[in-house]
Amino acid sequence: MPFEAERFTLARRRLLTGGGALGLTGVLAACGSGDDEDDAAESSGSWSFTDDRGETAELDTTPTELVAYTGMAAALHDFGVTVKGVFGPTTKEDGSLTTQAGDLPVEELTVIGNTYGEFDIEAYAALAPQVLSTHYYGDPSDLWYVPAESLDEISDLAPVVAIDVNDGQNTLPEVIERHAELAASLGADLESEAVEAAKERFDEAVEALRQAAADNPVKVLACSAGPEDFWASNPDSANDMRFFTELGVDFIVPDDLDEGGYYETLAWENADKYDADLIFLDAREQAIQPDGLADFPTWNALPAVQAGQIAAWDAEPLYGYGLAERSVRALAEAIANAEKLF
Repeated sequence: MPFEAERFTLARRRLLTGGGALGLTGVLAACGSGDDEDDAAESSGSWSFTDDRGETAELDTTPTELVAYTGMAAALHDFGVTVKGVFGPTTKEDGSLTTQAGDLPVEELTVIGNTYGEFDIEAYAALAPQVLSTHYYGDPSDLWYVPAESLDEISDLAPVVAIDVNDGQNTLPEVIERHAELAASLGADLESEAVEAAKERFDEAVEALRQAAADNPVKVLACSAGPEDFWASNPDSANDMRFFTELGVDFIVPDDLDEGGYYETLAWENADKYDADLIFLDAREQAIQPDGLADFPTWNALPAVQAGQIAAWDAEPLYGYGLAERSVRALAEAIANAEKLF
């Protein structure tokens, strides 16, 4: 589960800033329930989508003026759907893309907020949005990077569609499929050569990870690094790690989880509490990366660090097949090449 530097909503927002409500049971909806009504809706060009909160957004035509949370926008783009504006971590200080932004063509987008708490409502309104889409983590009242105090005003401007990316049980492929359903409703062709090729590569990466975990069962510690604390993540707390565990990855389970059960907070002097053959390190902008950890003695003393056995972890997963394939394959290669240290 992701964390943010600020301690908002503590447990849920720390290592999956990141259960459960309606999960992945929301379905693509047409205006009517019968075949005749469905055909009439299709012929009239009307659009509707029932999100994971059970709320149905409806418009007279398929929306094209889309604004989305950065991670949602990256997934839609991976399926071939163009968004107009984004909010959430999009660019770093040097202008490069964050991990959450995937392959977004940021130069073609309007960024109405780049950090937590930033959401320029005037800029949002100026985009004349037809739909806003975002994620949530189990709690449907806590929409990702949408300021709660402004939700009514934001909702008045356009319908909001939200997908639950962590209901406590869902796994990475299920969440990707949910994004695919939304993308399809917005006009994406899921049978296109590009999407089918990306899905094939994803499936191949999944099998590569399954094989690597079976052939080389090393101990993996998913974690995130901050200036004062080191967070050891609970593999059952996030959809990607739940899936990787199903594939056979041997994650270390922290034995003293913080409230909420997402991670264990360790002072840096205790960062060596767990014997890990491979470090699966949060790669997001708000977490300290290996270069920045060079002056942390306890980090340098970790056997996995000394062995160079560190894999980048998209602690906020990417929900397009092409984007997710890279992460899965990178972990598969890291596990396959790791040596057992304990």
